[in-house]
Amino acid sequence: MPLPYLLARPLLFRMDAETAHERTLALLARTAGTPLARTWACPRVSDPITLAGLQFPNRVGLAAGLDKNARCIDAFAEMGFGFVEVGTVTPLAQPGNPRPRMFRLPEGQALINRMGFNNDGLQAFVANVQRSRVRQRGDAMLLGLNIGKNAATPIEEATSDYLLGLEGVYAHADYITINISSPNTQNLRSLQSDAALDALLSALARRRDELAAQHGKRRPIFVKIAPDLEHSQITLIADALQRHGMDGVIATNTTTARTGVHGLPHAQETGGLSGAPLRQGSNAVIHQLRARLGAGFPIIGVGGILRARDALEKIRAGADAVQIYTGLIYRGPSLVLQTARALRADRRS
Repeated sequence: MPLPYLLARPLLFRMDAETAHERTLALLARTAGTPLARTWACPRVSDPITLAGLQFPNRVGLAAGLDKNARCIDAFAEMGFGFVEVGTVTPLAQPGNPRPRMFRLPEGQALINRMGFNNDGLQAFVANVQRSRVRQRGDAMLLGLNIGKNAATPIEEATSDYLLGLEGVYAHADYITINISSPNTQNLRSLQSDAALDALLSALARRRDELAAQHGKRRPIFVKIAPDLEHSQITLIADALQRHGMDGVIATNTTTARTGVHGLPHAQETGGLSGAPLRQGSNAVIHQLRARLGAGFPIIGVGGILRARDALEKIRAGADAVQIYTGLIYRGPSLVLQTARALRADRRS
């Protein structure tokens, strides 16, 4: 852990988790591109891989949820990520669930959140993406834009929100992620069921074809799924992804299980658990997906990466690339560099 983050973390961890999160993002937004960025910037490791027709500069990405409003794209580019995913964004601004809604479990190297897609809405989100210097100058780092549904939209009408999101972000994304797996929006995970998933993906595929013709470019669509799925559900999802021409899958979102954190302070808070306790569960889903999808279908692994070896486990389970979030909070920006170097060394060995 580099000295600047080693010094900053105890101060941040004395704050309420969401307050620390907000202040960190504000600082990153203000200092990106300035000399102060040297305190947290890391070089980008070159370890290119082509997935879904896109060339990723390296295989380490930022998971969605950390930068919901796309305010810090430039800062995360300076941390050496090969790709960054921002959001989840909903068509209309919404406050999310009441605070407190984010909790640290340091003894478990974990977080619990029940944020509820709090964000400033699609219009503000796209404006932030357009303002990013990284996007303006055509940086090699790829940008994923993650879309969801508003809490007030009935689940029966969820497809309309996803179509609005797809249309709004299409021209500004390198790839688009469909978030149907957050546990913090009522009934959202029901969209992973067979009939609901077929209807949603079919509508998205049709609209993507229209947008591709309109913009002259086909944007890849990834679908982010939950770790709390039976083997039969994973099989159904894998088959639906291929049937509807989706370009990849992100496995996994947070878990509602509390395995590995029983008895710890905040362990029984409602919400999605991320961090070290999620690692094995997400690896199991990745392994099952790869077995069903076969070679060549892009899988991005996320969940429980706090050390470089955790990322290597995901690659060996069948992932092509990885994303981190909770590990960044516990380990700091050097985790990006360490992980990217380890994945490159493993490929060369």
